Amino acid sequence: MSDSAVVSTDSHADWLIEPSSAWTRIYLKKVAVADYSVAVVAAVSAVGLRFGVNPSVKYIVLSVSLPLLWMIAVRVVGGYEMRYLGNGSDEFRKVLNAGVSLTAGMALISYAFKDELSREYLFISMPLIIMLDLLVRFVLRKQLHRSRADGRCMSTVVAVGHESAVAQLIRELRRERYHGLQVVAACLAGNASTTTVEGVPVVGDLDDAAAVVRRCGAATVAVLPSPEMDAAKLRALAWELEKTGTDLYVAPALLDVAGPRTTIRPTAGLTLLHVDHPQLSGPRQVLKDLFDRTVAAVALMLLSPVMLAIAAAIRFSDGGPAFFIQTRVGKDGKLFRIRKFRTMVVDAEARFAELRAQNDNDGAKFKMRKDPRITRIGGTLRKLSLDELPQLFNVLIGDMSLVGPRPPLPDEVRQYAAHVRRRLVVKPGLTGMWQVSGRSNLSWDESVRLDLRYVENWSFALDLQILWKTLPAIFKGSGAY
Repeated sequence: MSDSAVVSTDSHADWLIEPSSAWTRIYLKKVAVADYSVAVVAAVSAVGLRFGVNPSVKYIVLSVSLPLLWMIAVRVVGGYEMRYLGNGSDEFRKVLNAGVSLTAGMALISYAFKDELSREYLFISMPLIIMLDLLVRFVLRKQLHRSRADGRCMSTVVAVGHESAVAQLIRELRRERYHGLQVVAACLAGNASTTTVEGVPVVGDLDDAAAVVRRCGAATVAVLPSPEMDAAKLRALAWELEKTGTDLYVAPALLDVAGPRTTIRPTAGLTLLHVDHPQLSGPRQVLKDLFDRTVAAVALMLLSPVMLAIAAAIRFSDGGPAFFIQTRVGKDGKLFRIRKFRTMVVDAEARFAELRAQNDNDGAKFKMRKDPRITRIGGTLRKLSLDELPQLFNVLIGDMSLVGPRPPLPDEVRQYAAHVRRRLVVKPGLTGMWQVSGRSNLSWDESVRLDLRYVENWSFALDLQILWKTLPAIFKGSGAY
């Protein structure tokens, strides 16, 4: 497709969006002011706690200089690069690196000039700077995420690749808007005849990507796996984007593999990507199991009054049993009995056949947005995920984990494609990536992809991250039915 084809897309004027530089400058200023302010607070606190109202001139000068030194340290480690701000853990890691580097630097300078600094001053000021900066940046990030949820503070993206891959990227970025990326134009590989992908205009092919960027002022180009985009074309595109300062993202053909599992290894003049096997056994899994059971035991003790109250309310509502027990499939295909608070009428299983055709899910999982079998109290329990609390007993005895894929029914597993059975190599979870990403609002393919991503990239840190996000997802109530 030629440049003239790109020019002919003026009817899609809505994809021409204002450059994102204005909001990035404002956000960077906020971050810089926050960094300076927390350093002032930490310096004043350290002087006051260590020396009271009569500090020496040396520590007055040091305290006045500390905010500037802190900002320089953050700048040196890349803490003001926009690609790290607002998303992911790299931003917080940069703050920690700046704190360690500045502390070590001050100690070395003190030793070199034989002018020893007060240990108490350092032990108060530096940890306080780090903690306050992490807190302030977290607050700023949440404000940014709220703006992005309203469609503001977005970076524009031109997606390059095959139609199916571009469509998946568009859907993912629309669902998780906090990433701050908005696809505004697509350049498709092959002989694509479509004019839009998921509502985004198709404005060219692979050769038109650089011209499209120049026209729409996009901040980023995302190149998705396609055999047509060979090394020579990708190199030429990178050179063109270098002229405009446009970021280039290249998605590897091996999808859903997180960074910690990959290592760049130059071999025989080639840049090879080494992929480690997922950590599905060993000491870290033992630690995960110990953590799961400990947390489950503590949670059961603390929540026992709530669980007793829920059980009594269900019993008194219709006289039926408080608990619903069902067979599910666990790790390696092992069957176990799951416990939940009953949220449906007593004869719900008998009425399933007449409702099967009304499945609102597009895969093996059955879900109805307005299931007539759900009781009044059951609807409330489901919205707040309180019906899941008895599964803590399953976690305690080892059938389930706190975090993992959704525990499937045997009928669902019988419908699994070969790659979907990969979900069964780990224990199912009380919560998981599906819980914090939309729950029942997810399509079958999306829920499978999230579960497989969890299996392939499991880490203890990922479990803690999912647990951190679970409570906000529960209170939000999205996808709970």
